[in-house]
Amino acid sequence: MKKKSIIILGSTGSIGTQTVEVIAKYPGLFRVVGLAANSRFDLLSRQIKQFKPRMVCIGDQAAGLPGPDSPGAKFKLVKGPEGLKRLAALPGADMVVNALVGSAGLEPTLAAVRAGHDVALANKETLVAGGQLVMQAVKKKRVRLLPIDSEHAALHQCLEGRDIKTVKNLILTASGGPFRNHTIKQLHRIKASHALNHPTWSMGRKVTIDSATLMNKGLEMIEAHHLFGIPPERIKIVIHPESVIHSMVEFNDGSILAQLSTPDMRLPIQYALTHPQRLPSLVKDCRLDELGKLTFHKPDRMTFKCLDLAYLALKRGGMIPAVMNAANEIAVKAFLEGRIGFLQIPELISGVMKEYRSAAVRSVSDAVSADHSARRLAEELLNSYQGK
Repeated sequence: MKKKSIIILGSTGSIGTQTVEVIAKYPGLFRVVGLAANSRFDLLSRQIKQFKPRMVCIGDQAAGLPGPDSPGAKFKLVKGPEGLKRLAALPGADMVVNALVGSAGLEPTLAAVRAGHDVALANKETLVAGGQLVMQAVKKKRVRLLPIDSEHAALHQCLEGRDIKTVKNLILTASGGPFRNHTIKQLHRIKASHALNHPTWSMGRKVTIDSATLMNKGLEMIEAHHLFGIPPERIKIVIHPESVIHSMVEFNDGSILAQLSTPDMRLPIQYALTHPQRLPSLVKDCRLDELGKLTFHKPDRMTFKCLDLAYLALKRGGMIPAVMNAANEIAVKAFLEGRIGFLQIPELISGVMKEYRSAAVRSVSDAVSADHSARRLAEELLNSYQGK
């Protein structure tokens, strides 16, 4: 396997740091040429010293970050959204790992694809907000878009070498989050500290809240639709608390293929980086004789309303998925700040979605405009909640 030049967007976040772990295990296979982070600059500084990248992108505040001319740190420093796009398109790179959070990942993904780089995608909002645009660009540039989400990595592995026409259903598994057995009455009392205590996965704050509301699974359904070309009515969700089966594919003959592994994001990250090769990983072996049992049940859509909002957004199409995603980001932030309750998250998202018609998204500016507009409306609705 030839040495790959890698750019990591979001290098100090959960996926980013795990990507660094994988790369550090195989220093002879990977060269980090670009890093981007918006926080934890002490960690970013250590990554710069470790990898000596050619370019680094930061947000507005960068206290503690070594200057580009510091000893042992010769790099080009760029900033903000324009800097992210410039970094993602850096000449000479082989792959961009997009581990950014939220819709900020869309434009850098398109910049990477248009530059001819393969993309390892952990930022599901990219395909939620601009899936059609991204997949068209991927096809045009003939690059690879490899999913890092454990569910989509599982589907990718189950589908490799198979005719998509033989697929009956895609089955996304969900841990159910920390509240899968809670009633609506119990959810009224939920605080952010409770929701951040995920029973299985170690993830960033925003993704962890999305898991608790089941919006994460809705976003993944939209992502799977764009990645694999399967209509939403044939993408099923099943609660699987053990999180050992990461997703399944049901074929026309009734056969179901599943991908199993220890719940650890370093495995799908490594598979995206080394694809199509498989190498020993940092992940603990999945010991079937120690599992005991694997359980499955239907999601409680009456209690966790975000899942159906995602199906509705994809059904309405056009700009609505981008609107839904933007409203969700504002709602999650407000919940984490204690401005709204847990059950007001889907209420706010639904309120924003009702104000939009399904206009087509023909360019990235259309998606960005819908995103910004939906954020403004969500903030206005938040103010009306707090005024009551």
